[in-house]
Amino acid sequence: MIATLKPDCTLAEKAAIIRHIESHGLRVHVGDSGERPVVSIIGSPGPDLADELGGLDGVESVSLHAPSYPLVSLGSQPGPSVVKVRDVLVGSGPVVVMAGPCSVESAQQLEAVSDGVAASGAVMLRGGAFKPRTSPYSFQGLGLEGLELLRANGDRTGLGVVSECVAPEDIDLMVDYVDMMQIGARNMQKFRLLQAVGEQPKPVLLKRGLMSTIEEFLLAAEHAMAAGNPRADMCERGVRPFDSATRSTLDISAVPVLKERTHLPVLIDPSHAAGKRSLVPRLAAAGVAAGADGLLIEVHNDPEVALSDGPQSLTLEGFKETMGMIEAVAEAVGRSVARLG
Repeated sequence: MIATLKPDCTLAEKAAIIRHIESHGLRVHVGDSGERPVVSIIGSPGPDLADELGGLDGVESVSLHAPSYPLVSLGSQPGPSVVKVRDVLVGSGPVVVMAGPCSVESAQQLEAVSDGVAASGAVMLRGGAFKPRTSPYSFQGLGLEGLELLRANGDRTGLGVVSECVAPEDIDLMVDYVDMMQIGARNMQKFRLLQAVGEQPKPVLLKRGLMSTIEEFLLAAEHAMAAGNPRADMCERGVRPFDSATRSTLDISAVPVLKERTHLPVLIDPSHAAGKRSLVPRLAAAGVAAGADGLLIEVHNDPEVALSDGPQSLTLEGFKETMGMIEAVAEAVGRSVARLG
């Protein structure tokens, strides 16, 4: 339920409206939709609340058909959100490129990749320190050592750091090392984890689950925002396919669909969608053309010996060539690619 307030609604009237809603055991989010302030009701309002709100001073109208994700909904504010990650603005217009290895494997590997992606134009460094793997015998990441390496290389190159959080108990450790918390596809509906990252101050990068609907994706973001964190980004990474030609099927239509439903920045992960490095450049370019605010691309200095996701990781030279394609497509559709400094 959403109550649209009159343009001349006073602070006293607005406070009375909020108190009335909260007296029903509900939460509120006050936003702005165009010229009208709006109050989104969070929870399960009773059938009489709409009539009660409609009779209060300052209320212009009440909608019963509001989205089930009021904080994430595009209608909760007049325009798109811009999420600041260190010195990088995600959602401000220029395409933000986050690049790096699937897993942090060693100091030498991460230094080589960090230098390479920074030189080619990436503005953020991605890398896994904790890796949720399908097999318990696969490489699980370096943990704290991986975080230390990410932070050191981020500071050395000026790149912001994004890394995946897989458990609530890791957050207190990670918050000192990363600039953005990533929630992976396998954990998109791990609600205690979403609440925990919503309670910490760093921006959140939420990936769409392999078999999740757009509605479920938006509600997952709502979980994090309802816990108190307003700085969330959504990342389409491909859904489970019925064909083995690609690792996943990149739902490129998810970009404009999400843009119609949420004010949050929308990114794509062409690496996980493709599963093959030869497909990554064109999928990345498609994301730019579709309006994605950013790209999350896996890059390795020697993919043939990578401990995870080597087949989908670009070489350093391949990433440089991909950045050239991205810049050309961005220019063709009237956009630009974000740069540091």
